[in-house]
Amino acid sequence: PGARKNNNWFSRTLEKQTVFRRTRLQISCIFCTRGTVRALLDLMAHLAACARSSQASTFRLTARPSACSPDTPLAAISHGNRRARGSTLLSRSLTTRGLASTNSLRYSWLVRGAHSVRRGSKSKVTLNVVQSHIEEEDTSDTFSLDEVRNSLIRQEDSIIFSLIERAQFKLNAVVYQSDAIAVPMYERHTGKRASFLEYYLRESEQMHGKMRRYTSPDEMAFYPESLPPLVLPALKYPSVLVPNNITLNDDILKLYIDTLVPGICKDGDDHNYGSTAMFDVQALQALSQRIHYGKFVAEAKFRSSRDMYTALIKAQDADAIMDTLTFAKVEKHVVDRVTKKAATYGQDITEMDAVEGKMISYKVEPELVGELYSKWVMPLTKKVQVKYLLQRLNHEDN
Repeated sequence: PGARKNNNWFSRTLEKQTVFRRTRLQISCIFCTRGTVRALLDLMAHLAACARSSQASTFRLTARPSACSPDTPLAAISHGNRRARGSTLLSRSLTTRGLASTNSLRYSWLVRGAHSVRRGSKSKVTLNVVQSHIEEEDTSDTFSLDEVRNSLIRQEDSIIFSLIERAQFKLNAVVYQSDAIAVPMYERHTGKRASFLEYYLRESEQMHGKMRRYTSPDEMAFYPESLPPLVLPALKYPSVLVPNNITLNDDILKLYIDTLVPGICKDGDDHNYGSTAMFDVQALQALSQRIHYGKFVAEAKFRSSRDMYTALIKAQDADAIMDTLTFAKVEKHVVDRVTKKAATYGQDITEMDAVEGKMISYKVEPELVGELYSKWVMPLTKKVQVKYLLQRLNHEDN
């Protein structure tokens, strides 16, 4: 337990290490009790926190009370019981992510022991920190170019259904207004309280970020500067895109709040703020993914017409690149398809309506979905493509 007093020293010592390759720590404990195990947990937590500033890697930490006889059950160590029966193995994992890398830091510790621990006996506990390089790889074909084209069509369904879900509630304008709902979040520079939508979106990204959602190349966080450390280790994805930081999420958020929500929702307030924000987040994430898929489309077009695009990119001719990406017939086909989907998915049909031949009503007007694609989704997607292609030759080696 006295080791807890040394946690600050322990942290400062680790922070000074510039290269974190292999470290061996020896801790002498007067009593092998539950307090000792808790102290070890504290040290492990400090190790996890300090290692964030070092290169992200994977570490295994083991702790073994070397002075105990080989038969002492762990229960005797962790609970201070001299004559505990049975054998157990206690383990705990702490996971975090280094600031300079998306690789995960995994810390696990094992306490092994066995038969009698007498109070007053001195036990030496050794912690070994061993670096390993175990990477998980995405083995699906999600980012093959053919699958990207199919994914664009499937994402239409996600967008339409999310809009239908949002349209069942009224506008609920207070959800989008700063300082309207007492959320525990404030602007860093002004001190102004954030809107409920921003709070809900940030909190959603905190959870999804821990589950490595935003390590995927087709996912773009709205607040990437606030993403938390990973819980699951980052996957190794196929190298389809060249490195980039292109994002239009600010434009998407403004479009959604100012234009889309007022168009699909009835005016008024029904006080369903939680449900409103939940479906807002689903719609925003679906729109963001669809629009930023333009990067994959741009990469496919670059590879199919490398010479033409290389000349345009070297000339930094954005207008000419936009012309090569515009196909009026294809765009009209997409608008017609999403309009028909919205009409099919969003119908309000009852048995009596079908019998009496009444005019069908819609949860979301199909023409509004078609207009969303023609005026916003496809132009923003092409804007992403142009931005991506203009910097494509900066990573020609890839």
